[in-house]
Amino acid sequence: MTGMSKILRYAMNVLAVRDHSERELRRKMAVYAQSAYDSADTEPGALNEQVEHVLTHCRQQGWLDDHRYACRYITSRCRKGYGLQRIVAELNQRGIDKSTQHLAVISCDIDWQLQAKTVASRKFGTTLPTDWSSRLKVQRYLLYRGFSHDDIQSMYMNFSD
Repeated sequence: MTGMSKILRYAMNVLAVRDHSERELRRKMAVYAQSAYDSADTEPGALNEQVEHVLTHCRQQGWLDDHRYACRYITSRCRKGYGLQRIVAELNQRGIDKSTQHLAVISCDIDWQLQAKTVASRKFGTTLPTDWSSRLKVQRYLLYRGFSHDDIQSMYMNFSD
């Protein structure tokens, strides 16, 4: 079995478990290629070239798609109660570029104010507090979860009970 076919098999196994961003898969394949092959036998440049070939093949086959990954990631993190700002920061860490992030956010079509209300209701009860100290507590919690000040203020204005 050639080096490229081993790297391709590894990439297929990794992608079979869950979607990965291109940066994540590139990093995992580079680590695998370095550990699987003796550095004396293969030049590092040749391994990097094989990794790039495998990435190109995975993109052409539709196995690797940063937009699809970003959409699924946004949906998953939203279900777990995180806001847009935190999700975007996490996508940056995973190597998703700004334009792909923007398109994924638009295609997910999530009402972040309603999401903030849902998260706050889950934590603090169905009626949100009206006194300032409790409102600040809710606001700090939602900011920590990644919701913007605008979404939090709109939540209080639009969903006052």
